[in-house]
Amino acid sequence: MRTPRLAGLGLATMATVAFAVAGCGDNTATSSTPASATPTTSGSASAADPAAAAKLSAAVEQLDQTSFTLTATSGSGFKLTGDIDAPNGKASAQLTASGPNAELNIKTLLIGQDLYAQVPGITKAGTWTHVDGARLPANANIGLRPGQIDPVGTANLIKNTTDVKATSDTSYSGSVDLSKAAGLAGLGQVAVAASAASAAPVQNVPFTATLDSQGRLSTLTVDLPQSEPLQVTYANYGQPVTITAPAASEITEAPDSFYSSLGS
Repeated sequence: MRTPRLAGLGLATMATVAFAVAGCGDNTATSSTPASATPTTSGSASAADPAAAAKLSAAVEQLDQTSFTLTATSGSGFKLTGDIDAPNGKASAQLTASGPNAELNIKTLLIGQDLYAQVPGITKAGTWTHVDGARLPANANIGLRPGQIDPVGTANLIKNTTDVKATSDTSYSGSVDLSKAAGLAGLGQVAVAASAASAAPVQNVPFTATLDSQGRLSTLTVDLPQSEPLQVTYANYGQPVTITAPAASEITEAPDSFYSSLGS
């Protein structure tokens, strides 16, 4: 079976380019919004609200302090679900990307610095592949990775936002600079390169976010140029997350071909 090539595939780009890169489908990205309709800015410096930005940042900081679940989608062809226990350094995720002729499913477990994955064409049935996080390319996204327990990389994404303002007591809007967010939130260089090639702006891309009644992040939406929006839902804060390492007999080390398929 041919090893899928996953280089640069991330949360926002995988739905449209995964199978083009893997050779399983065409490479035409679909967009829910024409490039000409993509705003170049969501506000001005005078419209920004420092208090709103502080509340949004405080909400994101809570992701490191508790357990939670998330669901991220980009159109009908991409979905990632995760159970995250940040204080204890444990997480599980399942990533599904579908194209015209195939579907790719990857499961990952993260326990401290140990990453285990089930990757089609790499992992034998009933086993897990142990991945060396130090060999993962910076922009490779297979769901989870050591050092980034939140597979969306929410905190890093929010750091690259500007013009944040409140639109209600629990809703916020602003813009994010994708040229600075490459490699964050699963936004690999593919997304930035595709946007640049189509002349769609990668700076000041609009985003919206909502908080729950306790000031925790509830939803995040990024309107990506030349792609379906990235939509993330956060829920189940504080609920127990049970994740255990596979038995030693079920673990094999990732072969060199795994890292080369990621562009390493």
